[in-house]
Amino acid sequence: MESLETKFAEMVREHKSTIFTVCFMFSKDQDEVNDLFQEVLINLWKGIGNFKGESDIKTWIYRVSLNTCISFERKKKRDTLPLDMDVNLYEERDDDTRQIKMLYNRINKLGFFDRAIVLLWLENLSYDEIAAITGITVKNVSVRLFRIKEQLKKMSND
Repeated sequence: MESLETKFAEMVREHKSTIFTVCFMFSKDQDEVNDLFQEVLINLWKGIGNFKGESDIKTWIYRVSLNTCISFERKKKRDTLPLDMDVNLYEERDDDTRQIKMLYNRINKLGFFDRAIVLLWLENLSYDEIAAITGITVKNVSVRLFRIKEQLKKMSND
């Protein structure tokens, strides 16, 4: 019989890119992404004993990862003052890179929940899967994504 530690290690190996993607959506700072990743792992470890398998393991991992990152983001906003340095750390090499940066800048202006929905949609999850992860109805996922897309179109890139 496999130990809980072995199952956990296997789960992390299999889904680490999912966890990293969620963490990266909430921060571009590598140290902070690493902190978020570790925090997610801690929360997954704490919760693995309560996971009953009623949903897909990936759905549960997304849910724990998103909740961890959202909580971290809320705490960070309470604890810190923004430091605005008008410096472009990224070299714009071509139009595709610039377009991707513009899209992520717009996504980062969204609220936590909308950002999470967009992340899941960009990961090509079905509306059913997004609904299961976020705890809203499939119809609500559809409506929210439509509104989010409209909101992103209207945003400036300031």
